[in-house]
Amino acid sequence: MENNMNIEERYMAMKSEISALAVKSGRSPEAVQLMLVSKTVPVERMLKTIELGHKLYGENKVQELSEKAPALADKNIDFHFIGHLQSNKVKRCLELASMIHSVDRMSLALELNQQLLKTHSTMDILIQVNTSQEESKFGVHPDEALHLVESVAKLSQLHIKGLMTLAKFSSNEDEVRPCFQLLKRLSDELKAKNIPGVEMRELSMGMSSDYRIAIEEGATIVRVGTAIFGKRDTPDSYYWPEDKSI
Repeated sequence: MENNMNIEERYMAMKSEISALAVKSGRSPEAVQLMLVSKTVPVERMLKTIELGHKLYGENKVQELSEKAPALADKNIDFHFIGHLQSNKVKRCLELASMIHSVDRMSLALELNQQLLKTHSTMDILIQVNTSQEESKFGVHPDEALHLVESVAKLSQLHIKGLMTLAKFSSNEDEVRPCFQLLKRLSDELKAKNIPGVEMRELSMGMSSDYRIAIEEGATIVRVGTAIFGKRDTPDSYYWPEDKSI
């Protein structure tokens, strides 16, 4: 997106490009959802896209989501949680998000299910897979994804709707594309197994730097922030910490 464009112009250009890329990949113009990643973005800047009718936003921190969701409660928008979720933040996250993209371990799934049982509620989730197999990234190892999906599928309150990944942070397309291809291949394999309670409907993959490649490889949700809202003051490491105990 051109730097001299404003938020509204960048948003409209992005929507048009995503539709065109979906068609180019052999799908309908509506096949790929644009999620606006609103982490660190003030509510005032979010309103510029909300006023254009955008509904889907992604947040990485429960604390920030807790501040924004009430402030925008009258705007009829949808928040998905896309960050690493700590067990002690599960209850609050379930109150605010309509989908969680980052379920990557059985202990988290069990805690989610336990909290949902208390309120007789259910939650749509995606299983996060570490397709780049980098130690700094969260996500289940690709070789363990089937086992995790089968185990989580047995939990009554969680509905698996697909998979999520972050590709390798690289400007080299030959390093990025295989991550998306692997997620698509895993999705197809899981779909073929017809696991009860599991839908492989969504592939959440692709960000501002690589959404074009992700769409070519089958993404149904792309998570775009800086390409619309501009560069953040806070580094990505704050949202995807290397210390997995955090």
